[in-house]
Amino acid sequence: MVPNARVFAKNLTPVRPEREYVLYWMMAYRRTTWNFALSRAIEIAEELGKPLVIFEPLRAGYRWASPRHHQFIMQGIRERARALEASCVTYLPYVEPAIDEGKGLLDHLAARACAVVTDDYPAFFVPRAIQAAASRLDVRLEAVDSNGIFPMRATDRVFTTAHSFRAFLQKTLPEHLAAPPAAAPLENLDLPVLSRAPLSDSARWRTWDPNADFTAALDALPIDHEVGVVRESGGCGAASDVLDRFMRVRLQRYGAGRNDPENEAASGLSPYLHFGMISAHEVMHAVLKDSDWDLGRLGADTRGARAGWWGVPEYAERFLDELVTWRELGFNMCAQRPDDYDSFESLPAWSKQTLRTHVGDERPYIYTRDVLERAETHDEIWNAAQRQLRTEGRMHNYLRMLWGKKVLEWSRTPEDALDTLREINNRWALDGRDPNSYSGIFWTLGRYDRAWGPERPIFGKVRYMSSDATRRKLPLKGYLARYGAAGQAVQGSLNLG
Repeated sequence: MVPNARVFAKNLTPVRPEREYVLYWMMAYRRTTWNFALSRAIEIAEELGKPLVIFEPLRAGYRWASPRHHQFIMQGIRERARALEASCVTYLPYVEPAIDEGKGLLDHLAARACAVVTDDYPAFFVPRAIQAAASRLDVRLEAVDSNGIFPMRATDRVFTTAHSFRAFLQKTLPEHLAAPPAAAPLENLDLPVLSRAPLSDSARWRTWDPNADFTAALDALPIDHEVGVVRESGGCGAASDVLDRFMRVRLQRYGAGRNDPENEAASGLSPYLHFGMISAHEVMHAVLKDSDWDLGRLGADTRGARAGWWGVPEYAERFLDELVTWRELGFNMCAQRPDDYDSFESLPAWSKQTLRTHVGDERPYIYTRDVLERAETHDEIWNAAQRQLRTEGRMHNYLRMLWGKKVLEWSRTPEDALDTLREINNRWALDGRDPNSYSGIFWTLGRYDRAWGPERPIFGKVRYMSSDATRRKLPLKGYLARYGAAGQAVQGSLNLG
């Protein structure tokens, strides 16, 4: 059974058992494993003895749509279409060919549905889409939370520090650890097969052919073609490969090596978690299984210590703190402050005050957003990090913090800095538009942090970072050779960039 803390009725309309199928509207959890929303749709279908239809749309008109994000998602759609071809489930992938071309499609499908289940994701356009659908549909619509280990709506408190959230989790998480999603809910599934295709009576909409040529399909879409595709492949298979590599090669040096750009130990899972191609539960399961873990190893001290509570080696503790505490801290903010989680006003009062106090301070450099996007500042390290973002859709973890701090320093106002950070990150990063991504952006302005001294120009009491200190702290020779202007020119000439 899917836990009640993860299931939310979005309207008061009843289930319609006389209709043909149960519809799973897949928007955020683009996977068929470790997925509470899919499991909930299966529960309803089994209870009613009805077929299951999975509808996975990809809009053309969402903000920051680009070949980079589209191809990453479409690679997963292709994979799913092939995997579900011989199953009892009907799969409907829809890649919108023009803005608003898919308008009305969900309503058309829901008109034949006994119930509609979708993904309770707290950021970007998803909450608005769910709310709009709930007000229109004449059938029960449920949103199910499969974002993380802790059900994000099981508390109504907004946590302002990682420490306070960690202490809360240490007290409340054990009961949720005992109720993970089914690893393979479609395995041995025995549901009726739909006899009449859901779009058989429509001349307007056609499902996307997963065997179609990606290049031609992307070229025809009205999206931001300046943001090109990356080498990294999307899909659940690719996500599993990244997790496997992390477990074999990187996990044991995660604690000491995470900040080393020359010998990177980060997991690389962020874009796959963002697009729902892998579950945090699956990742946690792999890490805990590697340590032969069970619930009895949880620590008794629930005061929020960063290490020791999980009862696994230190490197695994460090990773789990990032995966659970820090990642889900961002989901907590988005879920509890849906109207302003991405606004300047959502910052702590102390950081807003100190930044506004110093808004008139002289800035030695002020760069426009265009100059920043093109990585044309005076700062070699910052430019290299921005080039990595442009070419790979990601940025080294530590340098991402410096990247944000320098934008604050080089902007006329902190509000301008936030607008620039949000725009560049959401446009170019594969994991942009994500609650965890917003945590990183807002941390540079003081969210989840404390006031620091000495008080500095521009930053006030907000934590300061400098490129000179970063150069002294980290080995950067190889990183700069790869992502510096010369390195990028060589990669471009080899058609590798």
